[in-house]
Amino acid sequence: MNKQQRIKKNTEFQRVFKKGKSFANRQFIVYLLKGEQDEFRLGLSVSKKVGNAVARNRVKRYIRQAFLELKDDLLPNADYIIIARPQAANLDFHESKKSLEHVLKIARALPKK
Repeated sequence: MNKQQRIKKNTEFQRVFKKGKSFANRQFIVYLLKGEQDEFRLGLSVSKKVGNAVARNRVKRYIRQAFLELKDDLLPNADYIIIARPQAANLDFHESKKSLEHVLKIARALPKK
């Protein structure tokens, strides 16, 4: 993912939290805010409750890779913030991607097949 596709600043996170809508399943919480930009932006939050640094970085890698694989199907002009719950540490990549697809379908950010 390039730099234009990342949400890093606290003010951007807070704007999505306040104005966006949230959707959740057992592993992930997704905040979605539709905007005017050309491509989607992604912010990640993985707390220490998920596990040690190795586990947290693995979860973040899985989320980024899943978004790269789903980028053609996602809403292009939206900001996404993904919060990983502790159960996300027990998933492999395919389970993580399936769980993210599930919560994105609930958010109507991903069309149902």
